[in-house]
Amino acid sequence: MKVSSGITYSFLLLLAIALLFFANLLFGSVRIPAPSVWNIMLGHSAEREAWQQIVLESRLPQAVTALFTGGALAVSGLMLQTFFRNPLADPGILGISSGASLGVAVVMLTIGSAFSGFSSFFLPHSLIIVLGAFLGSLLVLGIIIAFSSIVRNNILLLIIGIMVGYLSSSLITLMKFWSTSESVFVYTIWGMGDFSGVSSAQLPFYIIAVSAGLIFSLLLIKPLNALLLGENYAINLGIKVRAVRLMILFCTGLLTAVTTAFCGPISFLGLAVPHMARLILKTSNHKSLLPVTILSGSVMALLCNLISHLPGSAGIIPLNAITPLFGTPVILYVILKQRKSKGTY
Repeated sequence: MKVSSGITYSFLLLLAIALLFFANLLFGSVRIPAPSVWNIMLGHSAEREAWQQIVLESRLPQAVTALFTGGALAVSGLMLQTFFRNPLADPGILGISSGASLGVAVVMLTIGSAFSGFSSFFLPHSLIIVLGAFLGSLLVLGIIIAFSSIVRNNILLLIIGIMVGYLSSSLITLMKFWSTSESVFVYTIWGMGDFSGVSSAQLPFYIIAVSAGLIFSLLLIKPLNALLLGENYAINLGIKVRAVRLMILFCTGLLTAVTTAFCGPISFLGLAVPHMARLILKTSNHKSLLPVTILSGSVMALLCNLISHLPGSAGIIPLNAITPLFGTPVILYVILKQRKSKGTY
């Protein structure tokens, strides 16, 4: 029954993704008729050359980036919530996003002048930023995993993650103080969250990197289900818990690093979307939950990106001003629900 409901919801989510994806191509600062957008996507020439440039070089990369980023952050949050058995675990609250931001800050703020003459079009620039974010997120994740073997209390572990996040933020603030105003401005804009950071030239790399992490997460469905009932149960099933820890560490670090490097630290998608998927399916079985979480994350990211462009010529609303509007009610509901009945994570 749960499997069939998972397939039904997956179909509905795919339909929502298709509609929202086209809406992202349709709406923006420049009004383009829907038939023209459709013809451009079919490879036909548009009435105006500028319309084709806007759709293919701006709106399409943003929509694809939102599609993959939402799924990546959502599944990262799901894996961390299962691993730490904590409903409030996500790349942001546990300091993983802060670690990635710290790595990017080192690149942008300490050697930002070296990139002032570079265009974001060139891949080496992006690879250096991704490497910085990846190393930063892995550093924080490694610290959290190390403490998890010592501290068994989830609340204490959560506090440690928050403290590590504060430490990362403190180091970022110090780097801002000693950096040029231009570098600080670029980093601040990056930190607001935006799906336009991936150009059409960078898009293949982004898709490959995120897809690798998503495929890797699908391979972890069985050990994640075993971890739901505790490490001892997982060991009795023949699961190598230490190896699974490293796999989750790498997978979450990869997805968080790549998405944060290109799009900035997007809040609430990793925290709230897994709970949305649980509320939809009413199950914690990752065989159904994990794919639905990925699709739900894509839907939420596309919706938030669409809303951010609704002002049109008035400007673009930062993503981190929109995601809490959807995420906060979900988290408050989960917290209130946890007071009444003990959930399984």
